[in-house]
Amino acid sequence: MNEDEPLVRWDWVREHYGLFGDLTAEHLKLSLLPVLLGLLVSVPLGVLCARWRGLYPPVLTAVNVLYSLPSLALFLVLLDYTGLSIWTVVIPLTLYTLAVLVPNVVDGLRQVPDGTRQAATAMGYTPLRRLVAVELPIAVPVIIAGLRVATVSNISLVSVGALVGIGGLGSLFKTGFDLQFTTPVLAGIVLTVALAVLFDLALVLLQRLLTPWSPR
Repeated sequence: MNEDEPLVRWDWVREHYGLFGDLTAEHLKLSLLPVLLGLLVSVPLGVLCARWRGLYPPVLTAVNVLYSLPSLALFLVLLDYTGLSIWTVVIPLTLYTLAVLVPNVVDGLRQVPDGTRQAATAMGYTPLRRLVAVELPIAVPVIIAGLRVATVSNISLVSVGALVGIGGLGSLFKTGFDLQFTTPVLAGIVLTVALAVLFDLALVLLQRLLTPWSPR
């Protein structure tokens, strides 16, 4: 970077609005798809772990081991199998999402008072209906707390995928580094932080909508 060059080239920013839109859309897809897949797997898995306590320790160990694996290493390993497709990034991020969500689902279900379960059973609720209508709604705040962590983490980690050619807004970081040009780096940072804040607030709002009885 030339010392006389401004920190932000606004003319470059204006010329690349379309690029920002495309990269943001790709970033969202790569970030949110693992959260959705992780939620679909972690809820039934968490229910099983809460029901059969002996299942939880090995499951927790497995997801913690997966969470400890470096994301870039997983991306590189998967390249041989998934190539330059979104699954090279989506699969590792889904595994990380499971590591966050499974413990939250289990903890949320374990916080349901026994008296509440007994009252639902006395009212004639089947185990499935009790789970859907009573236990999961009570566990919602804890589950959404995990969703917030997983979503913000994924929005950040997607950028690492730019090193293997699939990174959404991370492509701006790579471009700025290759060209020694700070404007795309700053643009990528601002957009990534904005997405993280936006979706964190959206999940807070969702929790309030799903649990209107909880204290603010």
